[in-house]
Amino acid sequence: MDDTAFRIEIVTALADVDADEWNAVANPPGLRRDPFLSWEFLEALESSGAATPATGWMPHHVLVRDANERLRGAMPLYGKTHSRGEFVFDHSWADAFERAGGAYYPKLLGAVPFTPVTGRRRLVPPGPDQAAIESSLLDTALRLAQQNHISSVHVNFVEEDEADALVRAGLLLRTDQQFHWINNGYETFDDFLAQLSSAKRKNLRKERAKAQDGLSFLHVTGSDITEDHLDRFYEFYIDTGSRKWGSPYLTRETFSLLRERMADDLLFIFAMEDGDAIAGAMNLIGSDTLYGRYWGTLTERPMLHFETCYYQAIDFAIANGLSTVEAGAQGGHKLARGYVPVTTRSAHWIAHPGLRDAVADYLHRERIAVEHDLDYLNERTPFKKTE
Repeated sequence: MDDTAFRIEIVTALADVDADEWNAVANPPGLRRDPFLSWEFLEALESSGAATPATGWMPHHVLVRDANERLRGAMPLYGKTHSRGEFVFDHSWADAFERAGGAYYPKLLGAVPFTPVTGRRRLVPPGPDQAAIESSLLDTALRLAQQNHISSVHVNFVEEDEADALVRAGLLLRTDQQFHWINNGYETFDDFLAQLSSAKRKNLRKERAKAQDGLSFLHVTGSDITEDHLDRFYEFYIDTGSRKWGSPYLTRETFSLLRERMADDLLFIFAMEDGDAIAGAMNLIGSDTLYGRYWGTLTERPMLHFETCYYQAIDFAIANGLSTVEAGAQGGHKLARGYVPVTTRSAHWIAHPGLRDAVADYLHRERIAVEHDLDYLNERTPFKKTE
């Protein structure tokens, strides 16, 4: 790439970038469509007040433009004054560095806010200049950190190939695990159940029967989503979020903007009792994946969470030919319900040599432990054992 033919720009609001040109690099033809990378999703987080300087998220998105001012690559990037809403936990690093007299915050984060979903983080369409533009995006983020004496740069939930490239560029690799459901060509939920061991199959049927007793389940997407649906779901979201992590991230306006801009990418699943929604789950729909994001209920009921978030999601994926269901971060209980362990990856640049060495040693040992855990979990999936 001839660097003189390209120009680097940093924008502090995605509203300053044309939606079509952002989407052209975020979800180009030929690659799987990731709704979380879309301008519509990311900008909604900013303009609704969810990801703003007031909440500790300072957008510094990196853009690469060519001589004709066409956007050729982009990197969603945020200055952070805390580590909340990331799902890759570095609080112990921050505490150790600050006890030693350092300043861990602010830091830089390349990620989708509040979203533990693996995807591309340097958004460059395939082509002869792809690797060079990706390098330019990373170099700009690192240079921004160095010039402003920022402690670290973190790139979370990256795909395996990109993680490898970031490690080659000198970043430290971190691994973790999630649980995803894989559609092996099932035509019905019973087809999926048939692949499980007899005991697990019986247990799932009992769970579904218990959860569904007296209830029906409503799937709402596209133009069928109304503000009334959002009002009800927001009640669930606020109640559950307040109990789980103290301060829910999204505002009520966030949900309205998502409905207005990308309703066809949204799926709400409501548990209905006597015509009233008593629980709900919000999902996003990609080209091949259903992403479970938020859930809530004001009623405690056995197995309701499993049915609303996991089994109904599987039903939808099968009916719509989706290959994967990603049901969010953590959750070893998903294993018994047919969700299998997968590796997640993040990459980290640490400015201070002492902190970098300590983190590198920690991550080496953590990766070994994660690999052992994955081996252990893969031996204990509910699927029939093959010789």
